[in-house]
Amino acid sequence: MDIQIATLCDFAADYNGKMVISGTFDALAAKALPVVHPQCVLAMRICMTPEDSGEHDMTINIIDADGAPLDPKNMPVRIKMPVQVPENMSFVTRNFVMNFQGLRFPAAGIYSVDVSVDEELVARLPLRIVQVQEQPAAS
Repeated sequence: MDIQIATLCDFAADYNGKMVISGTFDALAAKALPVVHPQCVLAMRICMTPEDSGEHDMTINIIDADGAPLDPKNMPVRIKMPVQVPENMSFVTRNFVMNFQGLRFPAAGIYSVDVSVDEELVARLPLRIVQVQEQPAAS
């Protein structure tokens, strides 16, 4: 199993097997903390070969620098992932789009979005939360 694309973004969609991604990012600026990010998307394109056929378990977890889940009540997200590659094909690709709403980051620092398949980490996306000072208005 090969993760060809993994990114956080503002919008993603699968249109007949084509992945559309808009506004990819790895940092969020906040004037005050904690900060709630209203909406973002984890977009992935996964390539699978016949050897990957079978039942798999995917987990997605957003963690802080100490490894603690951002939202212990809702994370990690667990997904059953059955894979079946037709005999006449050497690979298949699938697009994966997961929307997150209302992510609350309690402090500035480095977070990460971890994606595991069958308890093996296959992607780690860093996310930096930075507190910025409000600029005074020009006179």
